[in-house]
Amino acid sequence: MPQIKNFTPEEIDLLNSDLGLHTLLQNKKINPFKALDEIRYLKELKEKQRELIKLQNWVIENDQKVVVLFEGRDAAGKSGAIRRITEYINPRYFRTFALNIPTPDERKQWFFQRYIYRLPKPGEIIFFDCSWYNRAVVEPVNKFCTKKEYDVFMSQVNDFEHMLVQSNTYLIKLYFSIS
Repeated sequence: MPQIKNFTPEEIDLLNSDLGLHTLLQNKKINPFKALDEIRYLKELKEKQRELIKLQNWVIENDQKVVVLFEGRDAAGKSGAIRRITEYINPRYFRTFALNIPTPDERKQWFFQRYIYRLPKPGEIIFFDCSWYNRAVVEPVNKFCTKKEYDVFMSQVNDFEHMLVQSNTYLIKLYFSIS
């Protein structure tokens, strides 16, 4: 027998809102509990999107530079998160990069060089869908780099990021994991 729950006045208001009714009635099986979860998610997403718009406006107005790294395992939701949060920001002032494996020329260069070319100019936000941390997390496991390449990366990554920050670039690092 399904458990009966009394809804709070706030939950009833959410379900009776335009968003709530749309969410509640979008499936053949009406599930108010699932609809409430979805409504809360959408409301929180809208708030986060508003905050990102504020951040972007500040970056543009103050000629700031921001790098956001989305790192994590495959299928952890990095690309989806980037798509959702950037839905309403101005596309002229942000770029997203999901770099493929290094080209033969890039393999012969300093490891961080391929990222330097994609750093933000003043007034811009850059989102990296996977980042230089692939060298620390993915590449050793899959044997895409040697032990020496891994060791060199580990000895340089903190200095590289320190140089970015010292050059007035804000660095935001996010790690996604699904349990």
